[in-house]
Formats: sequence, C-alpha cells, structure tokens
Amino acid sequence: MTSDITLFVNPTAGRGRGARATLPAARVLREAGFGVRTVLGEDAPDALRRAREAVAAGTDALIAVGGDGMVSLALQAVAGTTTPLGVVAVGTGNDFARASGLPVRDPEAAARLIAGALKGDGGRPVDLGRVVRGDGTGPGGPGRAGTWFGTVLASGFDSRVNDRGNRMRLPIGRLRYDVAVLAELATLGPLPYRIGFDDGPKRQVAATLIAVGNGGSYGGGMRICGDARMDDGLFDITIVGPCSRSTLLKVFPRVYKGTHLDHPRVTVHRAAKVTLEAALDTPRRTAGAGITGYADGEPLGPLPLTAETVPGAVRLLGAR
Repeated sequence: MTSDITLFVNPTAGRGRGARATLPAARVLREAGFGVRTVLGEDAPDALRRAREAVAAGTDALIAVGGDGMVSLALQAVAGTTTPLGVVAVGTGNDFARASGLPVRDPEAAARLIAGALKGDGGRPVDLGRVVRGDGTGPGGPGRAGTWFGTVLASGFDSRVNDRGNRMRLPIGRLRYDVAVLAELATLGPLPYRIGFDDGPKRQVAATLIAVGNGGSYGGGMRICGDARMDDGLFDITIVGPCSRSTLLKVFPRVYKGTHLDHPRVTVHRAAKVTLEAALDTPRRTAGAGITGYADGEPLGPLPLTAETVPGAVRLLGAR
C-alpha cells in the first residue's frame, strides 16, 4: 500500500530555493513509492493551520522544505504526535539540519534519506524544547500549550539585534543585520536577569546574553551552545557575562567554532528546565525592560519565559 506524505513548503526560502527544491524532492519520494501532496499557505498562520490539518488527517510524514523558519512551523504541527518529520533544508541558516546531520541545500540527498528512514527505522527520536510564558500559557496566548523549538532560545544582545533589525525598513538583506549590530553595540550594557535551573532557586545575574540550547547553533552556524546534544534530555545554557565592546568584538568571531566557551566571561550550565526573567526590581530598571526571547530565530515575546526539554518529542527522518 502506498504511503501518503506531505511536503510542507516555503517557496521563498533561500531566495527561491524552497520552490526549486520541491520538484526534485517530490520526484525522489515518488520514485521510492510514496504518494506526495504539497501544502502551502498564504502566510505563516495559514501554513501552520494546513500542516496541522494534514497531521490530523493521518499523513504518514510531514516534510519541511525551506529553512529554519519552516522547520519551526513544522515542529508546532508534529511535536508530541506520532507523525515523523523530514527536513529538506534549503534556507539561509539551516541550523536544525546541521545539528541533526542532515543534508543542506541538496534536496535529492535529503529526500533519499527521508525515503530510507520511512522504509526503515521510522526516524530517530530527538529532543525538543518547549517554551511557556510566566503565566503558564504559550507565547501565542491563552490556550496555547507552548512553543516548540529545536535549536536555541536566545535573549539579550542577540535578541535586541533581531528586534532592531525587524523594525528597520532599510537597508535590506544581510546588511540590515550588520547595521543593527552596530546600533546595539553603541548602547551595549549588561542586562539584569533572574535565572532558575530545574526546580532550584532563582538567582540574579548580569549578562550580555543568555542562550538556551537544545541544539548547538543559531544564526547560520554560530555555535553559541556548541556542545549541546539533541538526545540527552538537557539544555546547554550559555551565559555571556558583562562585556565591553572591545571584548565582545574579540569574542564574537570565536562563536563560529565554539571556542568562545572557554572564555572567562562565558559560563555553561546544563539543566532540563530554565526560567528567564528580566530583573526589573534592580536599580537599573530600564536595562531589563523589553528583553525579548527568540526560539529558532522566531520571536516569542518578552520575558519571563520558561523552557523545558521534552525528550523524544519528535521522530526525525534521516537524522544521524
């Protein structure tokens, strides 16, 4: 009997690579004996609604074709279900695929791995993170069970760069991010947090940024939580303490190799649950205001946020 699987496609990913990747991926899957249907959406909420409908209707797999943003949407549809996830990574960053040992920008190779896994072990269980707000609801509001993420939950300097970049209309492309970095460097200062690990007491820390890693990298290969594993039931939490501009500029290039982790301003903790709050009761009340969390590059909203690991939350097709 033919299995029916669903391609969940972002046609604009990687400057059109998502659209171009769909045909070769579908061809390989059909040649392997699978029935293939394609799901698009008018926007992200519509695309997620359609993906959830496909999962509820019993699709045998959901295959995200695009970048990390598309994977993030797909995780919201399949996490905690029995429907396995495949990834045809053709976006700009592709951090989830890299962390999982999946092919990047090679749709035929990715589709062959997916087909082999569907006919073989059915996918490898991997951990995900799940984020809820301080009131126990998901960042999307009441009734939401939480937002799932596969790579990194970030807050602090990097999230403020994202916030600023998202508010800017010009310049376009990568240059917008660079301009946002320079603007945030001009106002660089330690941010007051309260952080709690597992069920232990919360403590106050001053940090340039805090990153909670289920996977090791974000931003297209920045190994901020370089030793994180997606099958150990724990987050790696990287805290970058107060830094001068010159120190941050010296340390920042090391993040691509993960060698920043041995810098004296950097500490790493491991926990299954992390609570992040902006410590607004400190003398610098405004310094902690507006700290936004981003997971898999997508905005979650302001702190406080709590993230928990969910072991084996999704079966990932072709993962090593």
